[in-house]
Amino acid sequence: MTERLLAEWLQRLEAIHPAEIELGLDRIRTVASALNLLPYPLPVVTIAGTNGKGSTAAVLERVLSADGMTTGLSTSPHFLRFNERIRVNGAPVSDADIAASFDRIDAARGDTTLTYFEFATLASLLIFLQHDTDIAILEVGLGGRLDAMNLVDADIAVITSIALDHQDWLGDSRELIGKEKAGIARSGKPVVVADNDPPAGLLEFLYDVGAMPLRIGEDFGVTDDAVFVRVGNASTTVPCTCPPALRAENVAAALQVAALLGVDLATLDVTALVCAAAPPGRLQRVLRDDREYLLDVAHNPAAVENLLEYLDVHPSPGKTLALFSVMADKDIHAMMRRCKSRFDVWLLADLAQVPRAASSSQVAAILHEQEEYNVVCFAAPYTAFAEAQSRLQAQDRLVVFGSFHTVAGVLPLLGGDRRETGN
Repeated sequence: MTERLLAEWLQRLEAIHPAEIELGLDRIRTVASALNLLPYPLPVVTIAGTNGKGSTAAVLERVLSADGMTTGLSTSPHFLRFNERIRVNGAPVSDADIAASFDRIDAARGDTTLTYFEFATLASLLIFLQHDTDIAILEVGLGGRLDAMNLVDADIAVITSIALDHQDWLGDSRELIGKEKAGIARSGKPVVVADNDPPAGLLEFLYDVGAMPLRIGEDFGVTDDAVFVRVGNASTTVPCTCPPALRAENVAAALQVAALLGVDLATLDVTALVCAAAPPGRLQRVLRDDREYLLDVAHNPAAVENLLEYLDVHPSPGKTLALFSVMADKDIHAMMRRCKSRFDVWLLADLAQVPRAASSSQVAAILHEQEEYNVVCFAAPYTAFAEAQSRLQAQDRLVVFGSFHTVAGVLPLLGGDRRETGN
């Protein structure tokens, strides 16, 4: 088959399997077997959870690379380029690598259809082998048990926070969602649990499958200026100050995994590595002309709560405007209730290119129900951003949050993925 350009491939993937989400491992396992990917020969760390997966993966990638390991990271979604989803040693892989992998997958799949995400998962696994990486770090897309990333067995599993999200697929309680995410655990293998209050039954489920849980606050944890981790019966404490953009429990989970993989954290400047690992779009603060822009992919009630906590700790002396859009299957009512009276102006954007997205008028109706009236609707994030620019005065703040598509629509207007810090 003639190698297609990556852009052509990405357009074709959406036509091969129209459903954006289809949980289940039978189809992808069939194709993976045809590609001789099973059992997968590399050590694997699989990360599941409602919020914090990307941050945990980014810190782990940075620490392992500093220790001399060649890392492969598969994450999603991307902001600006598909290549962000597949990284080797912290750098996105080339268009040619991805297109060549898609060619191999397409030749191997026969009549089996794969989703966009499943193509990306298999491409990641192929490329990591091609680049002789020492380890594969896999971020679960949705849930855990039936997610494509669960195709391969995790040598170490990580479960970050568990909250209500994707209820249509995962269940309508933390208990049910937690069990779905715990499906990445394997018998006889460690599971790093970074939820400070895991739902009832989660640990029981992990013990039942024969996994070996390590719990935050007991086996590992964090203080204001240090992290402690456990390997066997030994506990080690290393200096570490977490930046505001990263939640401490996710940093601690990543460092616990690194310790399990044999990294001597005492030999590394952990604080510097952690600060450098903060991924774009997570409490990303940018200053321009005495105006502050805060970008955060808070797209469920728990993530919005985290964002509001940050705003409380780092108040703005001027007005605070919100630029927001989100998927229609999210609990928008709960998100907006948490935001009541927190923003001086709401700028709502349509995401016309995303079928799952809620319209700006739908979100506006919910805000009006909650007596939020300073609301304006726009056709796209960039037009909402242009309006925000005209309204912002010195010392005002614009908070861009919600879907990854929302943040991706604004990020290039502020200089790509550059992160600026400071309070």
